[in-house]
Amino acid sequence: MTYELSNSIHIDASPAEIYDLISDVTRTGEWSQQCYRCDWDGPGMHDVGATFTGHNRTPDREWTTTSEVVAAEPGTHFAWEVVPARVRWGYKISPEGEGSVLTEYTAFSEQSHETFRQRFGEDADHQIEIRQEAAASGIPETLAKIKRIVEETN
Repeated sequence: MTYELSNSIHIDASPAEIYDLISDVTRTGEWSQQCYRCDWDGPGMHDVGATFTGHNRTPDREWTTTSEVVAAEPGTHFAWEVVPARVRWGYKISPEGEGSVLTEYTAFSEQSHETFRQRFGEDADHQIEIRQEAAASGIPETLAKIKRIVEETN
């Protein structure tokens, strides 16, 4: 089971302004429905290969994750993979008129599925479905919050 999800929103701001916000993972708690805090794990923040710890919460549980930055292209693309499952999350930015289009995406690969099979056994597909549903509903909410934050600071 693999999947890719994405959604986009127009923001009245430059790609650079949007990138500055979304690449600062310490601010993730301002817009994420599950991740209430992120901390960089060491030097090289924002660079490919940098890692950060995410602190996550749902009504059912609380957990931490480690993620590795896999794309850091100022003004255009910022992405990370949650390890060890290698679930990819990211943002792509493109100019549009007087503003920009921000796209958030997530990709769940065969490697991700294998990690879930090892961790959850027969319940793996159900656990993946839960995460897919959360992403599908969460991405539009996240984008709306990012839009509000960026446009309020302009």
